[in-house]
Amino acid sequence: MKKTLIAGLLLAAFASFAAQAQDTTDTASNHGGWSGSGEFGFASATGNSRSQNINAKLGLNQENEQWKNSFFVDALRSKSQQKVVDSAGNTVEQFNTTANRYDGGASVGYKLDPRSYIVGAARYEHDDFGANLWQGIVSLGYGYIALKDERNELSFEIGPGYKRYRPADVDVVVGGVLVPQQQPTESELVARGLINYKYKLTANTAFEDTLLMEAGSKNTYLQNDAGLAVSMTRKLALKVGFQVRHNSDVLPGVKKTDTLTTTNLVYSF
Repeated sequence: MKKTLIAGLLLAAFASFAAQAQDTTDTASNHGGWSGSGEFGFASATGNSRSQNINAKLGLNQENEQWKNSFFVDALRSKSQQKVVDSAGNTVEQFNTTANRYDGGASVGYKLDPRSYIVGAARYEHDDFGANLWQGIVSLGYGYIALKDERNELSFEIGPGYKRYRPADVDVVVGGVLVPQQQPTESELVARGLINYKYKLTANTAFEDTLLMEAGSKNTYLQNDAGLAVSMTRKLALKVGFQVRHNSDVLPGVKKTDTLTTTNLVYSF
């Protein structure tokens, strides 16, 4: 499944680039409608407590008269000092990984007219500490740009998809020792929905909110990303982000909702 999703993302990217290359005039004038940004945030603490946190994001977007495409890669990793009990019953301090997540995805939209488009999307995620160890989805749907002016942009996407995922391992007691038990892989048809809104508050301040839904009979996954960016120069900005991730059905002992707050330096290109 992982190889299939990766291959699908690569094919989508190559198809879009190939179509863009056919329009050499447009490419020469404005890069075919392509734009992108990279985000990076890092925090480190030493002394009485010790921790390291890093998150990074890379996004590419294209919109012109024919295409509305997007590609992204995200990563999150954290380590912190924890007190644990060793096999001899002693309490010791260890510097352990507490978050390790990466995900990537793409959507390729072919415009039927200035507002509506057919969109194919794929997404894959791996999370060592999430409700699911990994999950991947491919979908095909319809998109509509409801509003677009100098300050606002609002778009919707909806369509059917196919999803596979593996729930997180569950610790079971075997001979007095906790042993991780691997869960079986699940698969189901889902309805994928996406709402994206952008609002330019001032000449150098912008707000963006994206809501993703993947609803199935076994599990419904919701993710909302909100961010406020303040530009320092034409290329650099500071961004505060808040992410909420929710799974409707999880195994006992696993929380349904995860949140992430970030403060990143953003470079646009």
